[in-house]
Formats: sequence, structure tokens, C-alpha cells
Amino acid sequence: MTSKKILIVDDDYCVAMPLEFLLKHNGYQVKTARNGEDALQMVSGFMPDIVLLDVLLPLLDGFEICQIIRENTRYRDMKIIFLTALIRDVDIAKGLALGADAYITKPFANAKLMETLKKLL
Repeated sequence: MTSKKILIVDDDYCVAMPLEFLLKHNGYQVKTARNGEDALQMVSGFMPDIVLLDVLLPLLDGFEICQIIRENTRYRDMKIIFLTALIRDVDIAKGLALGADAYITKPFANAKLMETLKKLL
């Protein structure tokens, strides 16, 4: 059985690197994008099962990326989890309305993230 693929989209090295380590340690194939344009290229080439998506990113923000992914039927089975510091109800509602499967705010507990991943996979 092949391991599930996860794309981390976060421009903050201090968030992305420990997250990448955690996920690889738990058996996932992981790639990281640092901006919106790289994220869309990796979505197409890597075809992750789940995208962990920050909102505040260079070039394209996470909301735009989520909308682009959801508009493409090729990615209809791809899961999206927002992983962001934006905690306002309006931001959470926007992320979910755009088609995200979950919205987790930073700082987050690793256990909560792992539980959410297992539910979605």
C-alpha cells in the first residue's frame, strides 16, 4: 500500500519544517510549497490526497488556491485543510464556504491535526 500524500502550503519555515517532520515520521509522503503559485504547480504534479493550506501567502492567498482547486474536477477528491492564524468567524466561514474540508487555527495541537487527517483519509 502506498502512503498518502500531503502538500503543506506555508511560507513560514518555522511552521512548515516541524510539520513536514511530523507527517513524514507518521508515514506520509510530504512536499512543501512556500507560495501560492508553487502550490498550484505541486497540486498538479504531486497530486496530494490532502493540502494543508495557510491563508496568508505570497502571490496567491490560500482562499484563492482553495477556490482554484475546487473549480477543477480533476481535483474533486482532494481534501483541503486550512491551517492558519486567521481565527475570525468570517474567515472560518469563508474557508469552509470555498470548499475546505476542515479549518484548524494556529497554534494547533499535533494530536488534533493527526486526528483530522485520519478522519479525512
